[in-house]
Amino acid sequence: MTTQACAEPGCPGTIQDGYCDVCGAPAGGNPTGGALAAVAASWGTGTGTGAAASAPGSGTAEMQQPATGRTSSSRLASTALGSARMAPGSYQTRRVGTGSTRLRGHRLGAGLTTVPHTPVADPLQAVMATPELAENKRFCPTCGQPVGRAREGVPGRIAGFCGHCGARYDFAPALTAGDLVGGQYEVVGCLAHGGLGWIYLARDRNVSGRWVVLKGLLNSGDKEAYEAAVAERQYLAEVEHPLIVEIFNFVLHDGLGYTVMEFVGGKSLKDVLKERRDQGGGQARPLPVDQAIAYILEVLPAFSYLHDHDLLYCDFKPDNIIAQGDGVKLIDMGGVRRADDMTSAIYGTVGYQAPEVPEIGPSVASDIFTLGRTLASLVLDFRGNTTVYQASFPPVAETPVFQRYDSFYRWLAKACAPAPADRFATVDEARVQLLGVLREVVATDKGPAHTATTSAESLLFGVPPLDGAERPLTWDELPLLKVDSSDPMASWLAGVNVADPVERMVALSGAPEATVEVRLAFARAAIEAGDGGRLRALVAEILKEDPWEWRAAWLEGLGHLASNDPASARASFNAVYGQVPGEPAPKLALATVCELSGEPGVAEQLYTTIARADANYTGAAAFGLARVRAGAGALDGALGALDLVGPTRGSYPDARLRRARLLVSARRSLLDLSDAVAGLEAAHVPDRPRAEVTVDALAGALGLVTREGPDPAVRVAGAEATEPALRDRLELALRDLARLTEDRSERVALVDRANSVRRWTLR
Repeated sequence: MTTQACAEPGCPGTIQDGYCDVCGAPAGGNPTGGALAAVAASWGTGTGTGAAASAPGSGTAEMQQPATGRTSSSRLASTALGSARMAPGSYQTRRVGTGSTRLRGHRLGAGLTTVPHTPVADPLQAVMATPELAENKRFCPTCGQPVGRAREGVPGRIAGFCGHCGARYDFAPALTAGDLVGGQYEVVGCLAHGGLGWIYLARDRNVSGRWVVLKGLLNSGDKEAYEAAVAERQYLAEVEHPLIVEIFNFVLHDGLGYTVMEFVGGKSLKDVLKERRDQGGGQARPLPVDQAIAYILEVLPAFSYLHDHDLLYCDFKPDNIIAQGDGVKLIDMGGVRRADDMTSAIYGTVGYQAPEVPEIGPSVASDIFTLGRTLASLVLDFRGNTTVYQASFPPVAETPVFQRYDSFYRWLAKACAPAPADRFATVDEARVQLLGVLREVVATDKGPAHTATTSAESLLFGVPPLDGAERPLTWDELPLLKVDSSDPMASWLAGVNVADPVERMVALSGAPEATVEVRLAFARAAIEAGDGGRLRALVAEILKEDPWEWRAAWLEGLGHLASNDPASARASFNAVYGQVPGEPAPKLALATVCELSGEPGVAEQLYTTIARADANYTGAAAFGLARVRAGAGALDGALGALDLVGPTRGSYPDARLRRARLLVSARRSLLDLSDAVAGLEAAHVPDRPRAEVTVDALAGALGLVTREGPDPAVRVAGAEATEPALRDRLELALRDLARLTEDRSERVALVDRANSVRRWTLR
């Protein structure tokens, strides 16, 4: 396959699918000069499809809110929100280098799922043949009331005065094809109409004819206003991230100011949803949950970048994320503001904006709210998004998606909690949890036969428990919490290596500072020492200082489990699950206590999810699932659970042994008994338990043959299923087991039993 270089001067791109992958020029090069206007005018198929690639916000209900009546004391501190107080950088995603804005070879889905490729079309296809704003989208720019509407069959006016407030409105484009803006940008045509007026496609004559977008500036009706607007928004030109549309320049033309930005090809997620609805004959067809999560996961580093630079995006929604090729891009920087800005107008969209913003202004927490609302809108047939459920979600009982993916619902509930402090503390924290949720969603979609083949190291919990237990896990077998390395006493705690819990509490009481980590360590020692009173006091103390410190609730749950109170432990672990919905450890703990407290249905659901989603937890979850199903008499289900433990797992021999014992104890058929012994052959099961299973299987087979007759076609432990063959083989198996038995009385009993099953022979 040959690669054709782009014909545009100075462009390093190559031609892919007929267009340059850098500047968007067609294979034959782009027309220049006055020819652009002719091309735009003659493009008869332009319908505005894809205009959202450079025109976010068109057709949405946008709100401009004055930032009056607020003081700095009412602002939400972006570093004090949410749950876990992790070490700086603990939740940090690896920042993509900012030297280039090109996304090459980037894949959506974090390697867990796949998302359809979105082709990047010729920019000229996005130009509207007739730039006219539909009447149902005409609203007064001052008071927001409908204007320019048809009356008595007479079409509405595109320009005039609002009948409600008297302000002037004008929906005619201010620029036409061929206009040269700022002496540099040649207008091709209109792309769409947004909150600040028409948005235009242009070519940059000074930079290799690259495609750019021109978008109006707020309050720039004269030179002084323009200069003030530019000064206010100049920091946007310094934003440089591969997932964020690039701001190139600010220019003035005929008294109006424009922002010059990168043209982003592709489709907005709003357009993606519209296409799916059209394909469904007008019926809503939300995105599959895994694909929707993949899109949001991909854009989260852009939000982390903005927040790290003390910037807030404010107006995120499906219109403002563009799918392009195998990546995404965050567009429409019009609502971005500095975190300490107390005076600028606030932009938001009904149904996406956090409820506290009109009163106390935007924050990191309100940005996280918009992310959650956007994700919800991608997967729900969200009737009432801007009315009944403007700041809430439909009931779980009425929402199949929430019922199918519980962790997903809990993530949304935390991201969009009514109180800002109840949301994720940072975008990076939200991202870590959402990645864990995606693992579970993908595993659920793959069905019961799916076994987890990948795992992820948790930032919050240590090594998963040893698996293979034939009983529920005890409190001390659940995963350990990781120590927050940013805690001032983290290094000091590393030196406290006292085995006895009482002595350890004495050592911890001498800590130079009673930080959260010191008190958490003290609480765990109290559990080991059986000191429930000290544990309760410490948990209450920690939660009084920080009600979102879920690690205290985790230790409270462990204490309840240690004192044989699974019902109380269930409440504690359920609270932890809600705070860190992407973590498998709280689900394993919750499944364990549900199994103990007589809720096998809930336990089974949780064990199933864990076993499929994370290979580190497959063993522990599979054994739990087998216990629950076996207890309900579902033998095949229990066997299927044990089959989830693959040969590479350390607990594989235990799983094969447990499976064999279930088959032997059921004694349903000769085939089951044959399978029980055969399943141990490649599992490296120790000699004695292998010999015990062999004896039990042969004894069971002999009993079946005696009652129901022989079946020479079936072999159990190498013996034909006939009475003589089974007696001979059982005698041998009993003598083998006797040789492996150290207790003399047991050994004698096994030999006597071997003699009793021995066939009588005449000599």
